[in-house]
Amino acid sequence: MEPNSTAATHENGNQSTHEKQQQQQPPKFAIPVDSEHKATRFPIFSFAKPHMRAFHLSWVSFFACFVSTFAAPPLLPIIRDNLNLTATNIGNAGIASVSGAVFARIVMGTACDMVGPRLASASLVLITAPAVFFTPLATSSASFLLVRFFTGFSLATFVSTQYWMSSMFSSPVVGTANGVAGGWGNLGGGATQLIMPLVFALIRDSMGSPKFTAWRIAFYVPGVFQMLTAFAVLIFGQDLPDGNFRRLQKTGDKSKDKISDVLFHGVTNYRGWILALTYGYCFGVELTVDNVIAEYFYDRFNLKLHTAGLIAASFGLANLFSRPGGGILSDLVAKRFGMRGRLWTLWIVQTLAACGLTFGVVPFVSRR
Repeated sequence: MEPNSTAATHENGNQSTHEKQQQQQPPKFAIPVDSEHKATRFPIFSFAKPHMRAFHLSWVSFFACFVSTFAAPPLLPIIRDNLNLTATNIGNAGIASVSGAVFARIVMGTACDMVGPRLASASLVLITAPAVFFTPLATSSASFLLVRFFTGFSLATFVSTQYWMSSMFSSPVVGTANGVAGGWGNLGGGATQLIMPLVFALIRDSMGSPKFTAWRIAFYVPGVFQMLTAFAVLIFGQDLPDGNFRRLQKTGDKSKDKISDVLFHGVTNYRGWILALTYGYCFGVELTVDNVIAEYFYDRFNLKLHTAGLIAASFGLANLFSRPGGGILSDLVAKRFGMRGRLWTLWIVQTLAACGLTFGVVPFVSRR
């Protein structure tokens, strides 16, 4: 046999062995991914890491923050009598809870860019948890307003939720992932209308606590729940499909951004401002209703606290379908009409239920 022929045979043998080894190696991800290792499918009931695990951690954490922020409204008929709150006091407290979220979301976006959604989310949840635990100590309208203001900061986990989903899922399914994560997180605004009256009644009846004591004890439930979700995100979460920010920056697989550059590109992106106004239009109405709906039914129709909470919950619980539906619709029209389809569909349904469709556009505002 000629030397060249022998070398060729040896080389072919090595290639064959290498190919067999590649075929025998298990895939790195349990879900199909694209070239950036973002998931191209969204198996909603899967807990596969890192993609679906990030999804479930993000929406549960966001859910807990909604429960904490809106734990007060279903108990307002009791709280207002205990603290002698006027209608103006209650309105100001509701505005404070939303205002806190607005300022915190701006900071949260920068934090996600700098340290990643995992650390940013968990840190915010832990920082705001004391405000929930301090709510039982409120003795006046001023202190009640302050605890609601600082608790509202936790709603900025919405930003980390959307950032996380945009980092984990590719364009064909990212709208769906964002819509479901945001929608299921927002379920907390409806679930708390059911949870808090039940917890209050349980403490009052089973422990024999006076009603002015029972509502205070009840707030420890959302506080503990919120803290537990933060620890879960820290322990089980991962920033990107290939690892956490810090490790990827150390290995050079991810560049380390300057905070000044992040802020500059964020503030000067006119698309972000337009989307902020659009989102404020639909989500702002939702927050307003969440703050007053239970008290309204309690006073207007002379209902029991639990009954008023049950009716109020139906509004927030609609997020089980409305936001995910918007995200799914955004992905569907994008397959045929691209980005223009996402924008036109968002515009058309703006006056109906546009939150989920907003999430279908968010990942494409900036790739930086």
